[in-house]
Amino acid sequence: MSTSPESRDTYYTISAKAEAQYSEKRSKFLAFAFPVETEAEALERVAALRQEYYDARHVCWAYRLGHEGERTRSNDDGEPSGTAGKPILGQLVSADLTNIIVLVVRYFGGIKLGTSGLIEAYREATIAVLAEAETLECVIEEELSVAFGYGLMGEVMRAVKDSGARVLEQDLRESCRLRLSIRRGDVAALRARLERLYGLELLGSE
Repeated sequence: MSTSPESRDTYYTISAKAEAQYSEKRSKFLAFAFPVETEAEALERVAALRQEYYDARHVCWAYRLGHEGERTRSNDDGEPSGTAGKPILGQLVSADLTNIIVLVVRYFGGIKLGTSGLIEAYREATIAVLAEAETLECVIEEELSVAFGYGLMGEVMRAVKDSGARVLEQDLRESCRLRLSIRRGDVAALRARLERLYGLELLGSE
C-alpha cells in the first residue's frame, strides 16, 4: 500500500472463525483462520487444534498481530524449514490482514510433495481459508488527555463532539481533566483546535 503505517487509521482483520480444505496428491490440508488479539490467544488456538487433530502429522501456523501487523510468528511443525509457516504468513501479509492466526492441519497421503509442492500447498490452503473469512475494517484510535478550567468547558466539549472523540475518563473536581480516544487521522485537527484555547493544557497523546 502507498500509505505509510504512521498515517493509516484503519486496519483489517477477520470477524470470525473460518475453515477450508485443500488436497494435493492425497495429502489433505485443513485450514483454519481465527481473529486473535494477543500472542497468548493465538497460541491457545494452536494448542486446541493440536489436541483436536492429535492424529495429524503436522499442524503448521502463522500469525500477525498489531495495528501495522508488526508482530509476526510462524511455525513449520516438522515440515522442511520455510515450506509451511512462511507461505502461510506470506498470504496474511499479501491480504493485509492482522490480529489473525491461520493454522493448517496436514494429513499425509503417502506421496511426498517436495519443497516447492509443500510451499504451494500451504499457500493454497491459506488462500482458500481467507476466501471463506469475512474481512473486518477496524479503526485505529489514539488517546489524548487535556486539563482546563471550568470556563472552557463548553468550548472543549464542542470540540470533542465535533471531532468524534470518545471520553474515556473525566475528572471535574478541582479542575477539569478529560482522557479522550480519537481516530488517529483526526488527532492533529483536534489538537490544533484545542491548542487555540487559552489556558488549556494538552497532557499528551498515548
